[in-house]
Amino acid sequence: MLRRIHYNSPVILTYTFLSLIVLVIGNFTDMASTRMLFSVYRGNLTDIFFYIRLFGHVLGHADWEHFVNNFLIILLVGPMLEMKYGSRNMFYMIMITALATGILNIIFFDTALLGASGVAFMLIILSSFVNIKKGSIPLTFIITASLYIGREVMAGLSSNDNISQFAHIAGGICGCVFGFTMGSGKG
Repeated sequence: MLRRIHYNSPVILTYTFLSLIVLVIGNFTDMASTRMLFSVYRGNLTDIFFYIRLFGHVLGHADWEHFVNNFLIILLVGPMLEMKYGSRNMFYMIMITALATGILNIIFFDTALLGASGVAFMLIILSSFVNIKKGSIPLTFIITASLYIGREVMAGLSSNDNISQFAHIAGGICGCVFGFTMGSGKG
């Protein structure tokens, strides 16, 4: 039975398992490890942990529900996109999205940011480019971007629920940029 299980999406699955491990360790350390390594916030540029947090914040999650909400989306959409764009490109897209959301959070906010929601939104927007034809803009992209980014802008203006709508929007913008620049994918 186990021989039939295929590790079909190495970047997405490894990302999921690493995030799960980070969550478990965070629970054992009363979230001290998550605050130290897997949440991005303003810090001293000479601190090596600052640079780890700049990328590592997409591995950290506040609790099980936060983790599940992000990875349901990532595990549904990610494998298809990894197949289309390739594992190396998927890894780079996740890292660039992590860096962009981390830097923007540091510049504009005094709060810590953690979680994979920026990556999830990047994948959602990127998925609307799966069947793009050269020189065209997919209607699915226009509708998806309008719904998701519009919802996040409205939520950001009307609520104070500790969810970083800004990271969602930044992740969506990354997905848009990747969709237009990477075109038809790896092949």
